Amino acid sequence: MKDFTWQRAVIKVGSALIAPDGEHVSAKYVLPIARFIVESRAAGKEVIVVSSGSVAAGRSRIPVNHSPSIAEKQAMAAIGQMQMMANWQRFFDFPCAQVLLTADDLHDRTRYVNIQNTLRELLAHHALPVVNENDTVAVAELKVGDNDNLGAYTAIVAEADTLIICSDINGLYTADPRKDLSASFIPYVDAITPDIYALAGGAGTAVGTGGMKTKIEAADKCSQSGIQTLIVNGRDGAVFDSLINGRCPGTLFAPTQSRNKARSLWLTHTLSTRGVVSIDEGARNAIVERGASLLPSGITDLSGRFRAGDAIEIVHAGVAIAKGLVQYDSVELKRIKGKKSKDISAVLGYDSGEEVVHRDNLVLLDNPML
Repeated sequence: MKDFTWQRAVIKVGSALIAPDGEHVSAKYVLPIARFIVESRAAGKEVIVVSSGSVAAGRSRIPVNHSPSIAEKQAMAAIGQMQMMANWQRFFDFPCAQVLLTADDLHDRTRYVNIQNTLRELLAHHALPVVNENDTVAVAELKVGDNDNLGAYTAIVAEADTLIICSDINGLYTADPRKDLSASFIPYVDAITPDIYALAGGAGTAVGTGGMKTKIEAADKCSQSGIQTLIVNGRDGAVFDSLINGRCPGTLFAPTQSRNKARSLWLTHTLSTRGVVSIDEGARNAIVERGASLLPSGITDLSGRFRAGDAIEIVHAGVAIAKGLVQYDSVELKRIKGKKSKDISAVLGYDSGEEVVHRDNLVLLDNPML
């Protein structure tokens, strides 16, 4: 087994583990996962769950003798989501929090930042976020499509360092071990190449939609974002004892670069800035010297039209020193610039956080004058 360390993990649990019979939620496979979550949190680690199973859990309540329509599946999901959440909550004496997403939520910058802020606050208040695709409203063009990739997107938006994907086999093999007894187990992958993709088969079970291909796709997304991915056998309770002890009993996909470097490159080179914010000396020192967030009190001026979630350039004395994702639009920011964070609600009638740019969404620019 490969050793690994982590601090914030997303664990993806599929339909076949939540509702093994395809119609009702069960504790059969979830109990060892719940124990892993409890013991990990007791050790000071943070966990987010991405859980499938709402359609399967609600299937018995919308009985049909034909292939269910989209509306029927969405009705199943609406009923089953309640059962699935109740199934998770019964294992814990801390709150579970339901987070329902569509692909559109993840691709829209404003919603992306809102999701990020919500997950951050839930973890800060020691709740367990349970994420699922919003199957009750999502149509084909708004669906992520599978919860393996939803797990990857969640790990990225939550700034996790680890994605754990629970499968019905031990990990990645040279062939499908259920069909080929000569298949060899692959414990470690340092780079996801076309040859690795070629090892992926089709969908695994009648209940789930994600086969090994989607798991490799998820690992690829995470690897490029500086996040390690583990594929483990979710039906084997002993797996989670190994994970608690820092041992990976499945396949470990290594990140291709550090998480901080991946995010820094993304913020610096990928996102186009929509505006410029000028700051005073105190704000400059707080950002550069102390790694602090940008607060409204340090803003002296701004230009450009931007929305919450857009990238902005942060300037001091005419020199661009940082770039980040802003939590207020340009109209709001003109009203609160120079104000104390505690006064935001009084000025706007609401607030989107005390920071204009949170330090997690801010990167210093490579400037020789800093």
